[in-house]
Amino acid sequence: MIVLDEQLSDPQVNDQFSRWYRGSVISINDLRPHTLVSDDAIATLLRTVTNPTFVTINYADFWRVIPPSPAYCVVCLKLAQQQSSQVSSVVRELFNLSQYRTKSARMGCVISFSNRVVSDYCL
Repeated sequence: MIVLDEQLSDPQVNDQFSRWYRGSVISINDLRPHTLVSDDAIATLLRTVTNPTFVTINYADFWRVIPPSPAYCVVCLKLAQQQSSQVSSVVRELFNLSQYRTKSARMGCVISFSNRVVSDYCL
C-alpha cells in the first residue's frame, strides 16, 4: 500500500501510481477522514495499516525527523509542489533499486531523494 501525504492529493498523482503499482494507493487523509492530520500523527496512523509506504514532498518535516519503524517505510522527496507530477516516476525508480525492490526490504527505512541522490536511515 502506498499512502500519499496531503500535498499529493491530486487525483492525477494517484492515477499515475495506479498505472504501475499493483497495490492500493490512498491519501493519508483516508486513514482518518474528516480531520486535519498533523505531521506528528503520521507515524501512528501508518501503524494502523499493513506495510504502508508513505510518500511525501514535505521533506523538511519528515527527513531525519520521523523515526524508522518495521511497520512502515517513508519516502521523502525533495520536490516542489509544482513537480508533483514527477512523484510517481521517482518512486518507481526508487522501487527498482535493489535495496528497495521488495516491500519487506523497504519496511523500517526512511528514504530520501534529494537532487537525484538517494540515501536512507533504516533499522
